[in-house]
Amino acid sequence: MHQLNFDIAFLRSYVAGIELGSFARAADKVGRSTSAVSAQLKKLEEQAGLPLFRKDGRGLALTPAGEVLLGYARRLLELNDEAAVALRGVELDGWIKLGLQEDFGEALLPDVLGRFARAHPKVRIEAHVARNTELMDRLTMGQLDLALLWGGACIADVAAYPPQLRRRIAEPAMRWIASSSLAWRPEPGEALPLIMFDRECLFQRCATQALDRAGIAWRIAFTSPSLAGLWAAAAAGLGVTVRTGLGLPPSVRVLDHAEAGLPALPPLTLELLHASNVPGPPVERLAALIVESLQQDAA
Repeated sequence: MHQLNFDIAFLRSYVAGIELGSFARAADKVGRSTSAVSAQLKKLEEQAGLPLFRKDGRGLALTPAGEVLLGYARRLLELNDEAAVALRGVELDGWIKLGLQEDFGEALLPDVLGRFARAHPKVRIEAHVARNTELMDRLTMGQLDLALLWGGACIADVAAYPPQLRRRIAEPAMRWIASSSLAWRPEPGEALPLIMFDRECLFQRCATQALDRAGIAWRIAFTSPSLAGLWAAAAAGLGVTVRTGLGLPPSVRVLDHAEAGLPALPPLTLELLHASNVPGPPVERLAALIVESLQQDAA
């Protein structure tokens, strides 16, 4: 039986077209003409031996076979690119001190840092998970090379950081978060039960200010020193908490604030801050991987 071998270039155009919502935009991304990308997709269908697209109004949608191929295509491209980086950067070595928010610890640490470690086994990473204020302090004291921080106009220390050392990754909105399995409804006449950290943070400050402006009474129903504690309390239906929609576990969900009778919350920025404007090659490579991963999640 003839072994089927998918063409990586065809898969790259295929994934880019689906993620960007347009094969014309995909052509720009992969550096080919639109007609060349169309020819690649036709050949990809021939390789697969099954239709990958179906008509959906004026556009195209994926067939079941197309959905299956999309998942595998992403994995194949990730391995291909990881191998290419590993060959180019096999001699990279040194230390990287990274600070990141607890929101991204579960996803970023095993995924991005795992990929980086496999590609650059000589580079040692020292990761520190903490809240914005502590990470900012460590960065300014030279204890971190990179820090993933919440930013925005309401966060003065990040806004004041030198712009040439900041990279904005996304602009996620704050969201009201509740249990994904238990129906949650505010009780008439009762103060809104809030689930918060055991000391004030920017999410708590923004949430309570928004509730006060809307004339909605609130109370602290549960506090925890860790994000995992907030998720557990929200999943148990003890109240609502506030984060962004990034990095949520399946046990909780984003509430439609209008349906829940809650005020809208302000947007944040997610920013990657460098300690130096001349970072070494290992720091540059890790920063690029973090930006790529989080922009995909935000999209």
